[in-house]
Amino acid sequence: MSLKLDENIDLRVITLLQLAVHDVATVPGQGLSSAPDTEVINVCRSEGRCLVTCDKGFGNRLKYNPANYVGIVIIRLPSRYTFANWREAIETLITGLENADVTGKLWMIRQRKLLEYQAIEREGID
Repeated sequence: MSLKLDENIDLRVITLLQLAVHDVATVPGQGLSSAPDTEVINVCRSEGRCLVTCDKGFGNRLKYNPANYVGIVIIRLPSRYTFANWREAIETLITGLENADVTGKLWMIRQRKLLEYQAIEREGID
């Protein structure tokens, strides 16, 4: 899976994702730090990458309909987190990607749990 890590993701997890054979790019590595969320998600779409972020705003399925993207993954960490929490979250993501397709979906990862949300169908709206 091709992934883009948002600027709020601990970059030490890149190795874990690469060892699991994922293609990883980062928002800071592409000079997108502080870019508006819409620009970041549109770059992900144009590159065919799933966005991995801690930004809860991407969970707004009316604004960021998962059906329009390769996938959106939001990681929720405890208020006082450690690298062990990051490792746990990324391992949960890796397992999720091995067992399911994130394309067109919103995943929320929190405390070793992966919740999946489908796109919202908006009748009569183009």
